[in-house]
Amino acid sequence: MIFWNETNWRSYCACVDDLLHSDEVRSMRTIRHHPGVSCYEHSVFVSYMAFRLARRWGMDCRAAARGGLLHDLYLYDPHTLRSYRQCFAHPVAAARNAAALCGGLSAKEENIILAHMWPIAVRRPRSGEAFAVCLADKICAIAEVLRIWRRLRMCRVVLG
Repeated sequence: MIFWNETNWRSYCACVDDLLHSDEVRSMRTIRHHPGVSCYEHSVFVSYMAFRLARRWGMDCRAAARGGLLHDLYLYDPHTLRSYRQCFAHPVAAARNAAALCGGLSAKEENIILAHMWPIAVRRPRSGEAFAVCLADKICAIAEVLRIWRRLRMCRVVLG
């Protein structure tokens, strides 16, 4: 399976274009997330992978893409908290910020954001889309920490 292609990217952008151009989402570019990766880059990578998984599994790919993009919309320097507190605090902050940005969230979108740290955090995914984002988040984090995400061509896509 080719991870990235123009047709998939256009379909993905149709789901999240309004969010990608919002000031709140763009501000994630200044927040460092994993080594050499901003919070924005990580969120787009997770969102795109969750979109592809949800579409392949016949689920709501729009909800997966939007929830994946907003899952780390915490908008503060994560290094101000101890790492174990960050694991539990940032999904709540991200859900609050996402609800403010979108004018509210559906129950599915809220669960996608709040449950993305499962099984570390207590909240469990309650839909296939939430599970897709949770899985994509783990896969993308590993690819970023091991510095192989750039070889997946996502770096060029995300950074333009």
